[in-house]
Amino acid sequence: MLQVKPATFRSPAELYHADACEPLKQAAAQGRLRLAAFGRGTYPGVRLPRNDLREVMMAGYWDAPEDQAWGLDWHRNEGLELAYVEAGQLPFAMAGGGELMLGPGSLTITRPWQRHRVGNPKVSASRYHWVIMDVGVRRPNQPWVWPRWLLYPRRRLQQLTTILRQNEQPVWRVDEEVARCFRQLSQTARGGKVTDEALTRLKIVLNELVIALAEMLERRKPRLDESLSTSERTIRMFLRELPGRLDEPWTLESMAENCGLGRSRFAAYCHRITNVAPLEFLIRQRVAAAASLLVEQPGLSITEVALACGFQSSQYFATVFRRRVGEAPREWRRHPNLRKGH
Repeated sequence: MLQVKPATFRSPAELYHADACEPLKQAAAQGRLRLAAFGRGTYPGVRLPRNDLREVMMAGYWDAPEDQAWGLDWHRNEGLELAYVEAGQLPFAMAGGGELMLGPGSLTITRPWQRHRVGNPKVSASRYHWVIMDVGVRRPNQPWVWPRWLLYPRRRLQQLTTILRQNEQPVWRVDEEVARCFRQLSQTARGGKVTDEALTRLKIVLNELVIALAEMLERRKPRLDESLSTSERTIRMFLRELPGRLDEPWTLESMAENCGLGRSRFAAYCHRITNVAPLEFLIRQRVAAAASLLVEQPGLSITEVALACGFQSSQYFATVFRRRVGEAPREWRRHPNLRKGH
């Protein structure tokens, strides 16, 4: 049987795998909850057809009558995720924010670049609905491309896009029309088959959900911040996550490409944010990481430290480290008590 690998993508500075919801699949298989969903790729659920509703990655719900022994750990999704808690309470967290407890009537909106989790670490008894729709973005500064089967006027979709790009409040109090759409969506998934009728109903309900969401957000008049959808924000996210990817063979071109920009524009933004050129910023991050590893991981060889921090050889690493720090790596490591907390 052909094995489907999880989709991989960058957002904007990290290569990651789309969440495959493995704990949820296992819990459903063990009868610990009821799961009904449409899905594609590695997402659980009845398989959606290749040539219809291609932007829908997953849509469905779970009904967990008891506390679970699992949770959905930190992850991102390859699309805009809308999720609604109908009953029970669920711990929820967004990277960079705090831990929240979702109660009945809570709606969460997460974009592909937003790392989040459900459960802390386990999921509570709950009834939870969600849909993941790919709108063609992986970074905050990319243009959104909504599915053609959405019948909402383009002008209104653009207004919704502006709100979703320029306001990142993660949790909302849902209104009844949005809640109704989620319940109808899950009722369609409970049919358990992908028929022409089911696909038609799914399109209708998703159209209604998008319209209801747009109208709800417009009524709430959320505060918008244009800086949330700029190239500069994308670069700030890239630079913030760069310490976790120092071992990659970065060039100015590849750094710019990861942010969806040309070399000159990327370099200009980077210099404005850090006051140094991109490659200089990279070298500083690599040296700082190496200095910490030399002290905190005494079991690693100098070569292992060098490679872990992105230096191509221990000789080049030693040359750069001595030039920047004033000591060779071995000398730096020789007095670890003086280096901790440097």
